[in-house]
Amino acid sequence: MEKELFSLGDKIRLLREKSGLTQAALARELGISRSGVNAWEMGLSVPQVQYIVALAKQFKVSSDYILGIEETSSVSISGLTEKQMSAVIELINCFRSSD
Repeated sequence: MEKELFSLGDKIRLLREKSGLTQAALARELGISRSGVNAWEMGLSVPQVQYIVALAKQFKVSSDYILGIEETSSVSISGLTEKQMSAVIELINCFRSSD
C-alpha cells in the first residue's frame, strides 16, 4: 500500500483542523498573524524553527512528525489512570491487528 505524502502546509492544516482551531485562533496562540498561518498552509512560506517547536507543543506531536521526518505521531496519555491507559493500548492493538 502506498503511503500518502503531505506537505508541511498540509500537515499544519490537518493538525489545526483536528484540534478544532481556526487559522485566526492558531495565530493568536502563536503570536503571529492569521495570514502567516495561511501562508504556511498554502505553501507560500515555511515556519521558522521557533514556530515548528511551538506547533509541535500545541498539537502534542514531535517536530519530526510536522517536518515529515517521522511517519508516526504520538498521543500523550499523561494524566490518565492505569485503567484508562490500558484501554487506550488495547484499542491501539485492536486497530493494528485488524489490517
